[in-house]
Amino acid sequence: MRNLIFTSKRSFSELQSSDEHISTNILSARLVQLEQDGLIHKQVDPADKRRKIYTLTPKGVDLMPVILEMIRWSGKHDSATNAPQGLLDRIAKERDELIEESRHAVE
Repeated sequence: MRNLIFTSKRSFSELQSSDEHISTNILSARLVQLEQDGLIHKQVDPADKRRKIYTLTPKGVDLMPVILEMIRWSGKHDSATNAPQGLLDRIAKERDELIEESRHAVE
C-alpha cells in the first residue's frame, strides 16, 4: 500500500520492481488479500488491455494517516529504516498537508 500511496507504481511488474524485491507469489497473495479486504481495486489498464493496474479504494485512502504514523514511528525508533529523511521531516511538520496531497495523488 505504501508504494501505491507514495510512488507512481501501479502494475504488478512495477510493484515487484520495488526495493523490497518481493517474490511474485508473495506479492500476488498480498494483492489478492488487499483486494478482498477492499483496500485496493484491480482494473484493466486503459493504455494496455493486457495489463492490470492497482489503485487504492476510499477505504485504502483512509489508511494514509495510519501509514504515515507508522513511517514516522520507524524513523524515530528504527535505526535501519528506509524512510527518507525528507519524508520524515514533512510528516513531523506538515502531516495534514502531506495527507491531503497523498489523497489527491491516488484519487
